[in-house]
Amino acid sequence: MRTTLRPRKARKARKAAATLTALAALTALAGCGSGDDGGDTTKGPTPDLSLKGEKIEVAAVWTGPEQENFIKVLKEFEKRTGATVTFVPAQDPIVNFLGTKIAGGSPPDVAMLPQVGAIQQAAAQKWLKPVGPEVKAALAANYSRGWQDLGAVDGTQYGVYFKAANKSLVWYNTAVFDNAGATEPKTWQDFLATAETVSASGVTPVSVGGADGWTLTDWFENVYLSQAGPARYDQLAKHEIKWTDPSVAAALKTLAELFGKPSLIAGGSAGALQTEYPASVTQTFTGGDQPKGAMVFEGDFAAVNIAQTKAEIGKDAKVFPFPKAGDTSPVVTAGDAAVALKDTKGAQALLAFLASPDAARIWAAEGGFLSPNKSLDPAAYPNDVQREIAKALIGAGDDFRFDMSDQMPQSFGGTPGKGEWKALQDFLKNPKDIAGTQARLEADAAKAYKASSKG
Repeated sequence: MRTTLRPRKARKARKAAATLTALAALTALAGCGSGDDGGDTTKGPTPDLSLKGEKIEVAAVWTGPEQENFIKVLKEFEKRTGATVTFVPAQDPIVNFLGTKIAGGSPPDVAMLPQVGAIQQAAAQKWLKPVGPEVKAALAANYSRGWQDLGAVDGTQYGVYFKAANKSLVWYNTAVFDNAGATEPKTWQDFLATAETVSASGVTPVSVGGADGWTLTDWFENVYLSQAGPARYDQLAKHEIKWTDPSVAAALKTLAELFGKPSLIAGGSAGALQTEYPASVTQTFTGGDQPKGAMVFEGDFAAVNIAQTKAEIGKDAKVFPFPKAGDTSPVVTAGDAAVALKDTKGAQALLAFLASPDAARIWAAEGGFLSPNKSLDPAAYPNDVQREIAKALIGAGDDFRFDMSDQMPQSFGGTPGKGEWKALQDFLKNPKDIAGTQARLEADAAKAYKASSKG
């Protein structure tokens, strides 16, 4: 899963305290448990049940287990409505994929957009259809204002955030930690010390999926939010301050304390740059107490990749919050929003269903999923680890920061091989070049924001 950006209203720094308190519970997560279906009923209107014969196409970039689990949600919608839904595999960046489809006169009915910037860009191109009254009612009943606002552009509601992510987590191999005598770190310096302890035990400590540039933006964002604070984070997200700002240099310098030590990274920097995100997770939980890496940073959705190994979440695989690199623990979120590209009865009905806890419950039970739907019973999640992560997200209300790169123009913050993704991959290769990295980031950002302002 990737994530996306959109300019957000500046949040007062003091509001972050509530979120951090909620997420502090993650440090104490222990055993794995199971929960029964929570038995929620949909709050807000249910989808129209007279859609027999309707054909609906849904485009998304999800592959593998994510695609499989989403299709289970779509199958339930088919069962309830009589409609036929076809999943259309899309490529990143999805806005380009949709542009080609629209130019060819065959857009999908619904698309799952993984960047707020993508929602804004698609809305500016007048590709999107506003949600109808039933969808608005379901959103009002089941979502906090912050998540509703993420799917709106200039006051018009277009998106339904179906899948969320807590991107401030580090997963670790418990057998390795036990053998090394390592404990869960709380600060960045503790994290580096833990990495050295694990390394001394004979296991490379950190697995990095550097082949996917979005993982590196997540590393930067967590460090930056913790060090620079929420207000400056918001400013950088909107390019109100430049990437040549000293606060960016400070965050890159902190990251270089890890990236500059190849012995602490599985495969070194060269190996990390050839490791895709899914492999960065699975190699952490494959090989018993001698994996290729002992820890891997990424969101709650890493659970779906862990499930592909023999590791049991809560027993063999545990999690702690991203270590504080500054005064506070960072809380970075992300998500995928459903938008309608055709103003049809079927598209609106599907959006209404995706805004219900009934839809969220289906994927939640499979793991590797986090819902921003506050009406979803936490018992729907398959284990205590994911249940506590979900409770923390909902408990945060509107007090969170959305993934920075997902708020930016997609050409800068969400395109493989370009912009921020490429600059940070180059930085992983050469973490000594902080000034050069900043210069490249600023040049690419200035170009992208200028193009974006021209619509």
